[in-house]
Amino acid sequence: MGVALVVFLIISGSWLGYRRFFHASCTEPVHLNVTAALDIAPAVQQTAAAWVASDPRINGRCVTVDVVQADSADVAAAVAGQAGVTLNGLGQANGKTRVPEVWLPDSSTWLQRLRAAGKDEIVPAEAPSVARSPVVVATPEPVARSLGWPAVKLGWADLLKAMTTGTQLHAGIVEPNRDAAGLSGLLALGAAANAAGAGGQQAAVGALRSLATGRSLLRDDLLVRFPRAADAATIAAALSAAPLSEQAVIAYNLTQPPVRLVGLYLDPAPLPLDYPYAVLPGLSGDRLTAANRLRSMLSGAAYRDRLAGRGLRAADGTFGAGFPTPQGAPTGSTPAVPAPDVAVVGKSLATWTAVTLPARMLAVIDVSGSMLTPVPTAGGATREQVLVEAARRGLALFDDSWTVGVWTFSTLLDGENDYKELVPIGPLSSQRSQLAAALTTIRPKPNGDTGLYDTILAGYKALQAGWDPGRVNSLVIMTDGQNDDKHGVTLDQLIGALKQIVDPKRPIQVIAIGIGTGVSRDELQKITSATGGGVFITADPSQIGDIFLQAIALRPSH
Repeated sequence: MGVALVVFLIISGSWLGYRRFFHASCTEPVHLNVTAALDIAPAVQQTAAAWVASDPRINGRCVTVDVVQADSADVAAAVAGQAGVTLNGLGQANGKTRVPEVWLPDSSTWLQRLRAAGKDEIVPAEAPSVARSPVVVATPEPVARSLGWPAVKLGWADLLKAMTTGTQLHAGIVEPNRDAAGLSGLLALGAAANAAGAGGQQAAVGALRSLATGRSLLRDDLLVRFPRAADAATIAAALSAAPLSEQAVIAYNLTQPPVRLVGLYLDPAPLPLDYPYAVLPGLSGDRLTAANRLRSMLSGAAYRDRLAGRGLRAADGTFGAGFPTPQGAPTGSTPAVPAPDVAVVGKSLATWTAVTLPARMLAVIDVSGSMLTPVPTAGGATREQVLVEAARRGLALFDDSWTVGVWTFSTLLDGENDYKELVPIGPLSSQRSQLAAALTTIRPKPNGDTGLYDTILAGYKALQAGWDPGRVNSLVIMTDGQNDDKHGVTLDQLIGALKQIVDPKRPIQVIAIGIGTGVSRDELQKITSATGGGVFITADPSQIGDIFLQAIALRPSH
């Protein structure tokens, strides 16, 4: 039996799909649909069964409960899809996962990301935690001992240094867009890089590229890459560090692998998995009462013992009878770790996407006269200087798998053309220095107007001519104004021309980045609606760096 299957069976026992709990005399019941993350589902199932067996009544009616287990990423995609939005990195829902009435994902970060993506409230503002599992760095025991464990207390800065200054540590991660423990580890590494001061960005990029080399889409796929034999050569060649939940490490070790994993509890403690109890909007009346009653059942000694049997802690960090306490693990009640700011989460995921996923991009930079405007919040640097600096930093994030070109645009910039090619679209592996040098030459054209529409059409056609099926193809246009070229195409003509040449089988995203207050969001959205893509605008040009990251991280939803 493969280790992935063994881990799965330990986590879920013999319980597959869903279970419906009802009392034998139950007629005209209050029915409740619950979906729980794979790790906690068995404990929720046992608690629901015990509650229903006690024959609870709500306004004289009996209660039935369906408990379904599902991956948190799949449910998040379904919830987003029902609301008409998508979460970057997830894409469309799989069509099989239903949206429940009560959802217990493994982390509140799913709710946080959905709130940020939704136009209306699509998940509750409050969702109390009903369990906890700290996020650790899982390491084969011989590797952990070589790092000084258990005598030495390690921190995230130590891990960052080990990942970026040597070749001994083979790090990996479960795709953080889909895995809450992976996201927690990503946030912790990012904080360590930020604290490093000068050179922090370089260290962060190095760490992300190291993690990307060992990335897995699913947790079970990552687990089988840990050493399957105890000899030194196998250990040296296998995966040697990855952020996982404490529960996942406990479950793995219960399979009695040839080399046990150690969970390193690094300082500062990263965001744990906190298993929020989310009653989704729309539930009311007796069913809402049933949801609240079930929530009250997920507490107390019996429930804590059920969690302990699955390698999980109670919400306060303590644990029930039978919990297999790992060496070096915290054993007392611990305070809740505050959720990171949603902007920090978004930036971390955007940076991850930009660093790790290959793309083919044509960056087109506005050099009209208005780009000479000083930016007070950027020390008096011009809009052009701020924008070019954001592009330069973005270029440093991309690895050699990217293909990039740079144009500038204004009016009559290259003969009759409003646009001018500085560097053709080509592989960064051979033209990185050429691109960096070209960015230093960009200067606004005094009295130049904004030939936006002609430039977008020409850039789109240029990308179509060399469309690459192995990459995300994107036209990224950065501007501070609206089209004011009276001799070029109109907005209606541009949209009509784009609709004629758009090929759904060869998608190209138009990503519009606007700075300042002179940009028309409505006009840009009409364009991106015709092609696919997105509009990102900041009134304060000094914020362009974060906006640039969000924009280039955008990926098609299909």
